Amino acid sequence: MDELLDGLDIQEIMEILPHRYPFLLVDRVLSVEPGKKIVGLKNVTINEPYFAGHFPGHPIMPGVLLIEAMAQLGGVLAILSGQDKTEKIPYFMGIDEARFRHPVRPGDTLTITMTSKAVRGSTWKMAGEIHVGSKRVCEAVIMAMIASPPSAGK
Repeated sequence: MDELLDGLDIQEIMEILPHRYPFLLVDRVLSVEPGKKIVGLKNVTINEPYFAGHFPGHPIMPGVLLIEAMAQLGGVLAILSGQDKTEKIPYFMGIDEARFRHPVRPGDTLTITMTSKAVRGSTWKMAGEIHVGSKRVCEAVIMAMIASPPSAGK
C-alpha cells in the first residue's frame, strides 16, 4: 500500500462517508497514502449553521467540530485503506491529547492531516493536526472503528 492516490472531490467523499450537510466537514481530499496518511480541506464560511449561536458578533468554529472534521477525514483514510470498502462506515471510538491553539473563524481554510499510528483489525488510531495557513490550530489523537452500518446486516 505504498501508492499515493489522487485527491477526492466532494462527490467522491460523499460516496465514502455517510455524513451530509450540515454535518459533512470535509470539502476536498488533497492526497491519500493508503494505510499511512491523508490530507484534506474544509472551507469555513459564515453560512455554517453553528455560527448563529457560537458566538453572535464573534463567530468561532466550535472545537468539537474541529475534532469531528479530523475524525471524518480519518474515516476516509481507513475506508480507502481497507480491502472491503462495501457498505463500511467509520465509528468514532475515542479521543486523546486534544489541544486547541487558535480560534477558527469564517473565511479560514482548514488543512487537515491525519496520520496512522496503529491499526488492529478494523480499529484505527490516528494522529491529527489542523492548520490555517502555517498556524496549527488544533491537534488530537483519534480512535475509530470501520464497520458495516446496522441496517446493512439485515
